[in-house]
Amino acid sequence: MKRIVASVGFVALLSLGSIAAAVAQAPVFTINDVLSLKRVNDPQVSPDGRTVAFSVGTVDMAANKTITQIWTMNIDGSKQRQITNGTSSSSEPRWSPDGKKIAFITGGQIYTMDADGGHKTQITKISTGADGPIWSPDGNWIGFNSDVHPECTTDACNQQKDEAAETSKMKAHVTDRLLFRHWVEWREDKRTHVFIVPSRGGDARDFTPGDFDAPPYAIQSNGQMPFAISPDSKWLVFTRNPDKIEAISTNSDLYLMPLGGGGEPKDITASNHSYDANPVFTPDGRYLLYLSEPTPGFEADRWRIMRYDLASGQTVELTRGFDQQVGEFTISPDSTTVYFIAGERGREPIWSLPVGGGTVKKVLPEITANGLQISRDGRTLVFAANTVTHPNEIMSVQTDGGLLKPLTSFNDQYLGRFNLKTAEDTNWKGAGNTPIHGFIVKPPNFDPARKYPLMVLIHGGPQGSWNNGWSYRWVPELWAAQGYVVFMPNPRGSTGYGQEFVNGVSKDWGGKAFVDITNGIAMMAGQPYVDKTRIGAAGASYGGYMVDWLLGHNNDPRFHIAAFHSHAGVYNLESMAGATEELWFVNWEFNGFPWDQKPGTVNLYDKWSPHKFAKNFNTPTLVTCGELDFRVPYDQSLQLYTTLQVKGVPSKLVVFPDEGHWILKPQNSVFWYNNDLDWFKKYLNP
Repeated sequence: MKRIVASVGFVALLSLGSIAAAVAQAPVFTINDVLSLKRVNDPQVSPDGRTVAFSVGTVDMAANKTITQIWTMNIDGSKQRQITNGTSSSSEPRWSPDGKKIAFITGGQIYTMDADGGHKTQITKISTGADGPIWSPDGNWIGFNSDVHPECTTDACNQQKDEAAETSKMKAHVTDRLLFRHWVEWREDKRTHVFIVPSRGGDARDFTPGDFDAPPYAIQSNGQMPFAISPDSKWLVFTRNPDKIEAISTNSDLYLMPLGGGGEPKDITASNHSYDANPVFTPDGRYLLYLSEPTPGFEADRWRIMRYDLASGQTVELTRGFDQQVGEFTISPDSTTVYFIAGERGREPIWSLPVGGGTVKKVLPEITANGLQISRDGRTLVFAANTVTHPNEIMSVQTDGGLLKPLTSFNDQYLGRFNLKTAEDTNWKGAGNTPIHGFIVKPPNFDPARKYPLMVLIHGGPQGSWNNGWSYRWVPELWAAQGYVVFMPNPRGSTGYGQEFVNGVSKDWGGKAFVDITNGIAMMAGQPYVDKTRIGAAGASYGGYMVDWLLGHNNDPRFHIAAFHSHAGVYNLESMAGATEELWFVNWEFNGFPWDQKPGTVNLYDKWSPHKFAKNFNTPTLVTCGELDFRVPYDQSLQLYTTLQVKGVPSKLVVFPDEGHWILKPQNSVFWYNNDLDWFKKYLNP
């Protein structure tokens, strides 16, 4: 039985409800409005707990990029001030242990400045650039990552090789190993290494020399650093993949070594052959906490918090019995409690757990949080939060869940003009009568007596989810503002509903998830305010795959989809398997590679590949992609578009030569969204 309820909770604190309610006829919310919003991120609490540093990004349309600057404020939100400026971005503010300095990145190098923004000093002068600064607790060192030529032992060597490659007229890519490219980047001959530099400036030392990446090239970071320095500043822990063929391995081990050198790195997680990541020392130096997945080759397995005893070498799981995936976490100053973020039914609540072991408790429900920090007195959590109607703002809450307070409001006044509707939870029955959950976003000035076209947005992954949260990649409020009811289902494979639910999509791409989604569309088509003759669907990556699958199975008697948009969609599973970079993904999802399919068994590449059902294609389809997409290579979109054109199906292709899996540059984003909205307007007439 379906159930639709309004999402309530902290959204009222973002100040939009009361403002929007007073708006009678709101202006239409457009992509240009989206790009006018401030991008608030990365809160960092000072060691004395009195000040928060954070970043604010502003889109520069002329420069076609986002310029980020660093701000500070008191922990109660007062005295907000911008402390960096200029035409280049400044980001990643990190407090020195004594709170007198802030390290940050600008121009690809590490600088430090006083807490008020004064006395900016360049710390690194490394030709390969610096990223991800962390201070040693004694304040003497700053660690960072840099991409270098592993055969080089000096910066001069790296600089010479990079300059030679830049000036050479020969631009061939040459490699003799796999995982030679990732997302949008060719990586034939470079490796990521951990460097240490004196905090006053000087020569940086490569702490992880060798032909490997530290962290592993494709590791998921969950919002935290892949290396850490112990509280006594004597030990460094970093991550690397010891396996020979990285493209088919999800292994990532933690290595412990003396910060002063003179010892070989010790692999402390060698017994686990899947991801071990995001190490954080407890402040008392007794334990190392980190995230871990148990199943080799499965990148969407349950992320757990593990505790490693530095004295005994014993490892235990702290989140045993907790059936959600842990994201970023922070540890109380007294080393007794770990606070973390984990998805649950389309949100990212904050939870707590004793470091000594015990029961997981929910600190703050009904929220989509990120950037979790804790004050020095252990009483206040500081974080960023967002909803479908509002991008990130920084907030605070007591560690017992009391006194939730917004600290910034950069976008309240601007967004208050548009009367954007909050996301509504909805539930229905999917395949096997399993309860499925999703969200509905209605148009501004919604009239329940009217009939609206329905826009179905399908998330990627497939192991991911739609949250009641903001994303610049998909902004459901844009479709709602054009007069659509927007439906965002979380079918099998979605995170936040337990690991069994996540596992339900693997090896079954067009199966249960397809039924979950189509049952949801049928449920929405039956709503009195939806015109079931005007339904569109759009998705990217696995969402694009599901659009392609629906394109060949658009014969449901309960509804008819009138137009599609497939962005970076997986179309031909067999050709995709040989061209994508993270080969462990297809290996896991389809029971091996195409040549591994055994006679007498179901060939999953044949069973679930949308191109096998091209004879059924007859629905107008917009196809978009980026040429630099190495996750779902853009030939997938070319194959789809070619098929549509040969069959005479109304179709349009938009290819961005300077974009990857997502369309990120501001001017490209405007063009992408406008093409999408124009396409559906043509066929759905909102």
